[in-house]
Amino acid sequence: MLLLLHILNFVGINYALRGERSSENTSFPIATNGQPFPWNKLRLPDWILPVHYDLLIHPNLTSLIFMGSVKIEVTVVHETSTIVLHSKHLEITSAAIEEENGNTQADLKQMKVLEYPPHEQIAFLYAEPLLVDKKYFLYINYIANLSDGFYGFYKSTYKTKDGQTRLLASTHFEPTSARMAFPCFDEPSFKANYTIKIRRDGQYSALSNMPKVKTLKLDNNLFEDHFAESVKMSTYLVAFIVSDFQSVSGTTSSGIKVSIYVTPEKLNQAHYALEAAVKILEFYEQYFGIHYPLPKQDLVAVPDFQSGAMENWGLTTYRETSLLYDPETSSASDKLWVTMVIGHELAHQWFGNLVTMEWWNDIWLNEGFARYMEFISVDATYPELQVNDYLLGTCFAAMGRDSMNSSRPISSKAENPTQIKEMFDTVSYDKGACILHMLRNFLTEEVFQNGIIHYLKKHSYSNAKNNDLWNSLANICSEEDFTSGKFCYSKSQVARNAHSYYVDEHFDIAEIMNTWTLQKGIPLIIVEQNQKRIKIRQERFLKGIFPHDPQWASMQIGFLWHVPLTYITSHSKRIGRHLLKNHSDTIELEEDVNWVKFNVDMNGYYIVHYEGNGWDTIITLLNQNHTLFSYKDRANLIHNAFQLVSAGRLSLDRALDLTQYLQHESSNIVLLQGLGYLTGIYRMMERRNISDVTESLKRYILQHFKLVIDRQTWSDEGSISDRMLRSALLEIACDLQYPPCVQKANDLFSKWMGSDGNLTNVPSDVLETVYSVGSKTADGWNFLLERYKVSMSGAEQGKIRSALASCKDDAKLTRLLELAMEGHIIKTQDLSSVIYSVSTNPAGQHLAWKFVKKNWSKLLEKFPLGSFSIRTIIIGATAQFSSKQELEEVKLFFDSVKKEVSQLRAPQIAVENIEKNIKWLEKNLVTLTKWILENLK
Repeated sequence: MLLLLHILNFVGINYALRGERSSENTSFPIATNGQPFPWNKLRLPDWILPVHYDLLIHPNLTSLIFMGSVKIEVTVVHETSTIVLHSKHLEITSAAIEEENGNTQADLKQMKVLEYPPHEQIAFLYAEPLLVDKKYFLYINYIANLSDGFYGFYKSTYKTKDGQTRLLASTHFEPTSARMAFPCFDEPSFKANYTIKIRRDGQYSALSNMPKVKTLKLDNNLFEDHFAESVKMSTYLVAFIVSDFQSVSGTTSSGIKVSIYVTPEKLNQAHYALEAAVKILEFYEQYFGIHYPLPKQDLVAVPDFQSGAMENWGLTTYRETSLLYDPETSSASDKLWVTMVIGHELAHQWFGNLVTMEWWNDIWLNEGFARYMEFISVDATYPELQVNDYLLGTCFAAMGRDSMNSSRPISSKAENPTQIKEMFDTVSYDKGACILHMLRNFLTEEVFQNGIIHYLKKHSYSNAKNNDLWNSLANICSEEDFTSGKFCYSKSQVARNAHSYYVDEHFDIAEIMNTWTLQKGIPLIIVEQNQKRIKIRQERFLKGIFPHDPQWASMQIGFLWHVPLTYITSHSKRIGRHLLKNHSDTIELEEDVNWVKFNVDMNGYYIVHYEGNGWDTIITLLNQNHTLFSYKDRANLIHNAFQLVSAGRLSLDRALDLTQYLQHESSNIVLLQGLGYLTGIYRMMERRNISDVTESLKRYILQHFKLVIDRQTWSDEGSISDRMLRSALLEIACDLQYPPCVQKANDLFSKWMGSDGNLTNVPSDVLETVYSVGSKTADGWNFLLERYKVSMSGAEQGKIRSALASCKDDAKLTRLLELAMEGHIIKTQDLSSVIYSVSTNPAGQHLAWKFVKKNWSKLLEKFPLGSFSIRTIIIGATAQFSSKQELEEVKLFFDSVKKEVSQLRAPQIAVENIEKNIKWLEKNLVTLTKWILENLK
């Protein structure tokens, strides 16, 4: 015991226990060398703060090893003899410390190094105490392998047209992987400046966050690129790439150089991204009233990339399909996707980079804002894309996730890397965007914009929490704040500028918004209208759990939202507003009305149920004159009706009755919303092999939507909305074996295949449909696979993968899964999407699940727990199941790997999805069968 205490004192535990993050638990883990490790928490102590990193990286793309050295300037907050920081898979070869003003190597003093891999931490032990407010310099040399995965400093490859494989090395650090590239204080609040140097062979070039300021020529064809010192930023935003990429460049009106870097043979696909990036960057500078603080912005298409894109400051990285646009093979939806991803990552240069969440529990402050700013920026710069129409779909997706009991609050506890990775989900991105949209509608655009400008200016180069945002949006001014009317309002000014929800009423933005961020779920607003009196009440909305179920009541306890309600009536299109703070309330109108519709244009994040004859009235109105409601309101009504069916609140036949007016619908968005529910039900019947209902529903859909299907041309003409409708309708029609569709697709595919793929006669918007129809023959499937191998278009490859996964041949589907697992022809980055695509195919749903079970260990070697890919595999491979036998199989499997998945939410989501599907079928199959027979012509 005496020896243990002596060691603990030596390494500075006595000082550690004084820190803010110290633990009452004074037992300490054992380092790899058998000595006590001087820190026992996942989060770093805060007694040492980094100020500046001087980083030199030398990757060898032949041996796939990199060497690094880092000099970290630190300042001491609490006296200690220990420095704890992050390191993962790095072999530390030496570590020394130098006091401030040391001028020679003699001033360097070696430090002992301890490692504790379970927490991805290392500790440097110094024989003397490090003094408060004094600066020190850490010198660390290390060596490591380039990572095989998609995190840290990892290797990537691409193939040239003539089949050569070329290598590059790129970084992806968010959320917790900077520690795989250099020892660092790898938490978002430890912001510092960076000076980066990269050594490389002569055939490569290097990129980093900042512009290159000089290059030194060394021996053996080596070059050393020096980059300018960075702004103050978090570790996860550091980036560097060594490659042979080429670029196209432009300049914004404020002088920012914008460049798109790609593999040389894809340079012709970079021009649209350059145009979009310049326009959107210019927009953000104007909208935020804050200049982009770096002299350049590079956007790089990385051939191997797990997520969609990454916002590294000044060096944003993208999956190729998220940045490149090929006019011959990219569809309208591909163009929309590229534009929105660029809008997302460039928004992060302010939301996330300039102002960063204090900890990962509030990652939505980064991702929710960036997702919402996609819509604001693209609407302003490319109005022809009609991007705001697709905010509806974003909020529908969020509601689908949030109406499950397995959901989570937007702001949730996340401590270890797995939990942190799982925070990057629909709740953070989509729900975050939707509650911001609701808040913007609540406060008015002017108040909202000025509030976020205030937030960004106040917290620049720093970190923020939920309440910091609410305070800025309430525009609470202090002497230090910007007190001009443009950027800072008092609470009374907010009330005068905002909507009249709160006339004669006090409101507190933090109090309102905490009900949306600190509790999970979504409210159901139940409306009972009687002439001019409207009774409203709120409950927690739950899919798959009905009010008469035993567990329903307990799941309602403690849930209450402050809901900014909007409504229109039969007598007024003027929007009424009411802030519902209690479980129930009454709205008194000025006159009697025949009907009321809540959640105008779906600007609110809630579901509405109309009791009594409310839904009957709405159905009648839609059949008589559907233009009484805006197209967004019509989409909202369809969505709410089918959601209420899943919650046991509305019978399926009433929801189906509501869709009958769609044969007169002129809005593409609304058509696809209604058709989406019908085809979703059809596919559920097909997967369960309920053949009579499947056939009847197919006939009904083709009869009911025949006119709009027949109007579609096999071209790329029309608005983006028209083109996306065409793609969706023809895909559905061919999937339902509509003869004219299948015949035309086969004709186009035969001509294309006959030209050995050289003819460009297939319009890009129908390319996926043509490929899918063509893949149904053995020759067609094999030809598509060969085309995949040589295609230089990621957009085309995506369409081919989808087509290959749609065939009905077990052997071919098995081969497709195996090719994706091998990672050569089909890259590993696309493995999870291949598994998901095969699972959505009725012929492949069980095949995909068996593949996942058989290869579970290999999948975990390729993707970390908590990653988007693992979530896609777990949830996607099981989402189609709807029988009790399948449910038991899934539960048994998750139980068998409990040790690995116990901390994940994904298995809970998967199980709950299957339970919901089972319940839906049990409740609605008889009703569905009867309704179809009654409505078939």
